[in-house]
Amino acid sequence: MIQINNGILEASFLAKGAELKSLITLQSEKEWIWEANPVFWGKTSPILFPIVGGLKNDTYRFKGESFQLPRHGFARDMEFEVRKHENNLVVFGLASSEKTLRLFPFDFDLEVEYSLEDNALLVQYRVRNVSEENQLWFSLGAHPAFTIEVNEQKSFSDYMLNFEEDEALHPHPLHNNLLQRKRENITLQNGGLPLSYPLFENDALVLTDLESQRIILSNSKDNEKLIFSFSNFPYFGIWSAKNANFVCLEPWAGIADFEDHNGELTEKFGINTLQPKAEWVAEWKVEVLE
Repeated sequence: MIQINNGILEASFLAKGAELKSLITLQSEKEWIWEANPVFWGKTSPILFPIVGGLKNDTYRFKGESFQLPRHGFARDMEFEVRKHENNLVVFGLASSEKTLRLFPFDFDLEVEYSLEDNALLVQYRVRNVSEENQLWFSLGAHPAFTIEVNEQKSFSDYMLNFEEDEALHPHPLHNNLLQRKRENITLQNGGLPLSYPLFENDALVLTDLESQRIILSNSKDNEKLIFSFSNFPYFGIWSAKNANFVCLEPWAGIADFEDHNGELTEKFGINTLQPKAEWVAEWKVEVLE
């Protein structure tokens, strides 16, 4: 386990997937990250790359050739190298290789930087096209799962997500890991979405038109709250598993295939393009308050 610490927070990571495994407030010893109980979901914060969500038939085409990728891509299951490690900062890196090129025919370099600043964790993703001549087509998403504390005083339904800029949510339903074109309507209560397990009966809420760049997770029983903000992620997912004590707040640059997608990578909704030697950057931050 790789750790960083700024005297207020301590964060822990695995090199496999460069995955955030723990975020603890040192004074109270409160854990903000889901415990990864495999009965419900055995991950904590996987990195989704080079796709987000599922592909139609787990397949895409590029320049006449077909390739297969599992849901959410391969980065979450690969070993990253530690490129930099200081007291309050760590940088993980994953470069294209013979193994990745068989699945994804592009030369890339992916860096993930985690840093602690006061009572916040900052996460930055940098994707570089290292090719001299070819474009890079990719998606990237974050998938952190935050603890919902359930005890004699608090239940899952005591928690709420507040959205700064939205009055309603319009998720695309998922069917067999693929998106439907229609959108549902969830009216917010003064910008708030009370959490409940029925919200996620049909998988995640997938949002392609979210206005808010800042979301607050709080509960009605105490003053604890978590402020989640992000930039350069145009799409967003919200998810929990039935009877599990977590909620995932997922900023995405890319989404699953729509059911009617033709399979061409270059025509995939939400795909990102990088010119040779160019770099793409996106980030999210979580601030924890007790």
